[in-house]
Amino acid sequence: MSEEAPVTPSWFGPDSTWASGGGGMENVTMVAFPSAPVLPPGYPPGGSSSELLVNPWDIVLCSSGTLIACENALVVLVIWQNPALRAPMFLLIGSLALADLLAGLGLVLHFTFAYLLRSDSAQLLTVGLVVASFSASVFSLLAITIDRYLSLYYALTYNSERTAAFTYTMLVLLWGLSLCLGLLPVTGVNCLGEESTCSVVRPLTKNNVAVLSVSFLLLFGLMLQLYVQICKIVMRHAHQIALQHHFLAATPHYVTTRKGVSTLAIILGTFAACWMPFTVYSLIADYTYPPLYTYATLVPATYNSVINPVIYAFRNQEIQKALWLICCGCIPASVAQRARTPSDV
Repeated sequence: MSEEAPVTPSWFGPDSTWASGGGGMENVTMVAFPSAPVLPPGYPPGGSSSELLVNPWDIVLCSSGTLIACENALVVLVIWQNPALRAPMFLLIGSLALADLLAGLGLVLHFTFAYLLRSDSAQLLTVGLVVASFSASVFSLLAITIDRYLSLYYALTYNSERTAAFTYTMLVLLWGLSLCLGLLPVTGVNCLGEESTCSVVRPLTKNNVAVLSVSFLLLFGLMLQLYVQICKIVMRHAHQIALQHHFLAATPHYVTTRKGVSTLAIILGTFAACWMPFTVYSLIADYTYPPLYTYATLVPATYNSVINPVIYAFRNQEIQKALWLICCGCIPASVAQRARTPSDV
């Protein structure tokens, strides 16, 4: 029985330029999700199969996953333990935090299983978890955007039972769709049997990643349109208040409204900056492209799950109060007395 060459588990598919001299692709066992697979230059041939070289990019992704999981676990814990945080807005923020928490755990589990278990089944399960959780995260962002639009457009009836029912419906749909997307690799939609169909993220197929990327672009376009409408509503409300109180343009109402619009721009800009590079790259590239490019675009995408709690949870006044109660058992006067402004949209 011939001796098997040591492998480097990683997120991406094989890159022949990383192989040592004379090491063909046929002697490499692929065990990972996106990919750097083979022996780096200078690695001694004939090494023990137990010897593993850890890809630094995989360490970065695992570290990001750990931070994501810890940060979002705090948000989930606060919302779960506080009965006052049961409004539709907080349910959607909790859904976002739960999705990002699972995404972080998926990144950590994939790193662990890739370097310890090294089986196709574990690879498919962890990749499915990552796909499902990141999909749920993006869908939750869309749901939060829809909720913010409805809370402004139907301000008088927003807190009705109809709004709660609509929120639960959105949650069921987004998690159901995300689960279906995550199950695709496990149920056979993968490239383990045919390497030529692989995308930049192994074992997802090129068609699978293309569908995910196009869906993201459509969701981003819808979010952009909703945020434009939100800005118009906020500006109109501020203008009406200014007319009623005979305020001039430079009053606090104008300042806070402008701040609110800037906040919306930051939210949408951050989302696009994190996900757009990977989305565009995955549409134009395939498994033959250098893994370095995939890592360089995928790592920023994971940072969106690090930023989400800061934007959507920790800035919220009610969640801030709950955090202060958990941490020190009191609420600072500056937090308790802060009024809601258009910048909180």
